[in-house]
Amino acid sequence: MVMEVEEGGIAPYSPRTVEEVFTDFKGRRAGLIKALTTDVERFYQQCDPEKENLCLYGFPNEEWEVNLPAEEVPPELPEPALGINFARDGMQERDWLSLVAVHSDAWLLSVAFYFGARFGFDKTERKRLFTLMNDLPSIFEVVAGIEKRQSKEKSSVSNNSIHRPKSSSKGRGSESVKYAKAMPKNEDGGLDGEGDDDEHGETVCGACGESYAADEFWICCDICEKWFHGKCVKITPARAEHIKHYKCPSCSNKRVRP
Repeated sequence: MVMEVEEGGIAPYSPRTVEEVFTDFKGRRAGLIKALTTDVERFYQQCDPEKENLCLYGFPNEEWEVNLPAEEVPPELPEPALGINFARDGMQERDWLSLVAVHSDAWLLSVAFYFGARFGFDKTERKRLFTLMNDLPSIFEVVAGIEKRQSKEKSSVSNNSIHRPKSSSKGRGSESVKYAKAMPKNEDGGLDGEGDDDEHGETVCGACGESYAADEFWICCDICEKWFHGKCVKITPARAEHIKHYKCPSCSNKRVRP
């Protein structure tokens, strides 16, 4: 199988089937979401406007990198937006991150359909690939919190038996952080409250972008109100018991603009 060396010296496989291209898409997407959420402080610092044109790359192994564009013309793969660092100090940080997220979404689609064209996907395969990708929230939706707001409009998170504050108080001013524990199994081997899992299936992790699952521990940021896997933000159920007001890495690293 052909090996392609990408920017950063990473050599992934060349995806040739719809499933392989989708796996490649998910890995790159996860890396980009990580850069714009949990690793946002490091990403911000690397995008120095004094440097040359920089691009944000996502890799199939769920890692990311800020680097100069490929020197070869034409490049082996479509290139991401060029010069993302130049706009960093000219706009609000949230708006800048949203702009980078939009360009990252466009780049992911171009890479996926580049593979589709290269390996001769027919109409049915292209449609199936797009459907798989479209079932995931876009990077922009994750970064801007749109997916979270849509989920809250469709269901009442505060009254749910799984997604609930530790105290009876509700909202951002509650005495205890909002968190969700893994659901216990019932006598039949299923999960108690499986209907609630269906109801909140569109809730996504603000770090990795994956959908809600009832058997995982989640925690909610009291500032941006995004939900996160405990493992993605390094918070355990035991530690959550002692946190009154949780701030996610992105909100903790926000700086006040003059």
